[in-house]
Amino acid sequence: MNASAQFWRVELHCHTHASFDSLTSPEDIVRVCREKGIDRLAITDHNTMAGVEEVRALAPELVIPAEEIKTAEGEVIGWFMQEAIPHGLPLEETIRLLRKQGAVIGAPHPLDSLRGGSALGKEALMHVIDKLDALEVLNARCLRQRDNDEAREIAVAHQKLMTAGSDAHTAGEIGTAVMIMPPFHDAESFRRSLAAARIEGQRSRGHVRLYSTYAKIVKRLLTG
Repeated sequence: MNASAQFWRVELHCHTHASFDSLTSPEDIVRVCREKGIDRLAITDHNTMAGVEEVRALAPELVIPAEEIKTAEGEVIGWFMQEAIPHGLPLEETIRLLRKQGAVIGAPHPLDSLRGGSALGKEALMHVIDKLDALEVLNARCLRQRDNDEAREIAVAHQKLMTAGSDAHTAGEIGTAVMIMPPFHDAESFRRSLAAARIEGQRSRGHVRLYSTYAKIVKRLLTG
């Protein structure tokens, strides 16, 4: 699809081998995006933007620069970031730094009851709800549909933008949950596009999480 097309298929949550729990190469990511008709892809590696640069070197038009950042209270995503933000900072400080660089700020899998410390949880989410742009209401790796549904209910109640993402840690997961969006080119047009977007996709089967466990083991052995 070209820049004049009415809608793009957009993957907003994808990891490369720069994440500690993924082995997916930039080459495989670009290939699968071409095969599946993904027009734009957010590289949301854990606590780094190294993968952004690797994929952008292969397909600069494809990439939305992003990062999934682990704060002291759980994870947030910044889209259209200018530079990486260190992990481990307080949640509100991380949001402040994202806002300072003009990023669009979202909460990935905010109420996933099986994610432990990576999900914000309801208390932390509600504490910062007015400071977020969007909530991820369909995360394909959420094993419990109710967790996605509750995120959607909060997004609707607080008039937040809603996003979906495959949370792809393997190339095959890319495109499982996507946004169908009008074209955009920067953070502000991305916000407007999200407001006019629709969600398309489904949850992945639970076994995909095993690939992340495998990736962690491989990386420990290689560094170990």
